[in-house]
Amino acid sequence: MSYYLLFVCLALFAVGDLLAIWTNAKLSSVFTALILFLIGFMTGIIPADIIAKAGLSQVAVWASAFLVFHMGTIVNIRELIKEWRTVALSIIAMAATIAAILLTIPLIGKEAAVVSIPVMKGGIIATQIITSEALNKGMQMAAAFAALVYAIHKFVGTPIASYCGIKEAEKILESFRAGKLVLKDETDAGGAKRKLRYERLGWDKYFTEYICLAITAFFAWVAVLMDTVTGLNYSIWCLLLGATISYFELIPTKVLDRAKTSGFLNMVVFAAIIPSMAKISMNELVVLSYQMFVVFTATLISTYLCFYVLPFWKVVGSKNLAIGITMANMIGFPATWLVVNEIASTVAKTSEEKDVVMKTLMPSYIIAGFATVTTLSIVIAGVAVKFL
Repeated sequence: MSYYLLFVCLALFAVGDLLAIWTNAKLSSVFTALILFLIGFMTGIIPADIIAKAGLSQVAVWASAFLVFHMGTIVNIRELIKEWRTVALSIIAMAATIAAILLTIPLIGKEAAVVSIPVMKGGIIATQIITSEALNKGMQMAAAFAALVYAIHKFVGTPIASYCGIKEAEKILESFRAGKLVLKDETDAGGAKRKLRYERLGWDKYFTEYICLAITAFFAWVAVLMDTVTGLNYSIWCLLLGATISYFELIPTKVLDRAKTSGFLNMVVFAAIIPSMAKISMNELVVLSYQMFVVFTATLISTYLCFYVLPFWKVVGSKNLAIGITMANMIGFPATWLVVNEIASTVAKTSEEKDVVMKTLMPSYIIAGFATVTTLSIVIAGVAVKFL
């Protein structure tokens, strides 16, 4: 029976991916899968404990720490410093979102507000952290709300990120066509890729699948110990440890890709948020829909006020780019890459112009999504759990 239920879970995830591919990512795979599970739960077709019976719950207990450490190894501190204006604006945007959502507490309640804060501009890890804690404390509605916000936020952010990106790209091409914008040649002297420190030391051959998993498990264990000693959530420690060891180039970046397990663990962490949907009634779904409307409206209003009315847009020098970055905060990678690619294809008349748009706009959108989804949201989720 467990194999059959595991197949059902994976089949629903697969349907989400198929629809995302067929619609060129206009329909979110996450949204599709969550809606299918929700329909299955509400109609009784799918048992409420399908994730546990499929054997995924126990793996999810440790998968989150593994993935956060993995994300830490992806953090390119040098690139973040280079794009400091984008990072600074992302921090301002996150602060504005936190303030806006906190102001909605009289309308939606404290629990809903707290769980939505890290998820609004976060990814699957932040969602898993906050939903797991909410479920552990018996807050079923709050956990479900976090899952739904996660499923919907790309739909809200993507069209705005695309619209503002097109406006910015048109200005970029105007400057390029007028000869005011010249991109530097980024090819190095020999065209060779710089080797990382562990490669120069001859360690590359030692990073087998099992060794990479053992390294990840060790740092996950250290992070949990640090959580116990300091009270600072283990996810924050995992992120810091991963970023630190990656900065010194002591292990491969994307360590779980090297271990060939990142896809499996991503699926498991995604599965961990599914139980939050299992006991939602139609009446509760109406309440959750109202709460979502409130938090998304508050977030968009705060974005408009901060970066169109107030002068915070000056951090990056453009109102359209500022709002585009804040929406990129919401949608994350790889959606940010897809949006910029679509923008470049829409406005460019030649392959050279497309290359100009990609090289000029892509860093801001990619770093914007990365700064919040992969870093800030995880830190905020680690703090937010203390307020549930």
